Amino acid sequence: MKEIDWVFGYGSLLWRPGFEPLETRRASLAGWARRFWQASHDHRGTPQAPGRVVTLVPMTGSGCEGLAHRLPDAGPERERVLAMLDHRERDGYRRRTVEPRTADGRTLQAITWVADPRHASWIGSAGDETLIHTLEHAVGQSGRNRDYLLDLASTLSRLGIDDPYVSALADAIRLPD
Repeated sequence: MKEIDWVFGYGSLLWRPGFEPLETRRASLAGWARRFWQASHDHRGTPQAPGRVVTLVPMTGSGCEGLAHRLPDAGPERERVLAMLDHRERDGYRRRTVEPRTADGRTLQAITWVADPRHASWIGSAGDETLIHTLEHAVGQSGRNRDYLLDLASTLSRLGIDDPYVSALADAIRLPD
């Protein structure tokens, strides 16, 4: 079985992959959407006051644009990077193989991390009524939840990626009380 050489980033892996990719390409994943449907008990919240982070959710007719980062060549460095990413995405995410498409039409085999709806950290759309409040107030070991959202929105804008869902949330956070 051939090793997968790419990681698909759609959240913080866009601006903070945690490793030096051999190459980075803009890519899109058909049939998936980026949503703040996952609780964060570590990075952007606490067990007592969880924050919210993005995951991919299957959505017919949608597409999630992001970045494909090429992993280090096979060997100890690749294993270290994958172990680091597995640890980073530990709060309810599962490693999954996906096939994002690059701007030049190339389909890549990539690894990404998607929240498991059977995990206790999964909130889904049922938590949307409290989403803005959570994004404004939650804080975890990686910082304020608000900053995660605004960093995501800023990075998407810088990359020229239009995500109306993320933009609307960022606009709601930026509005004065």
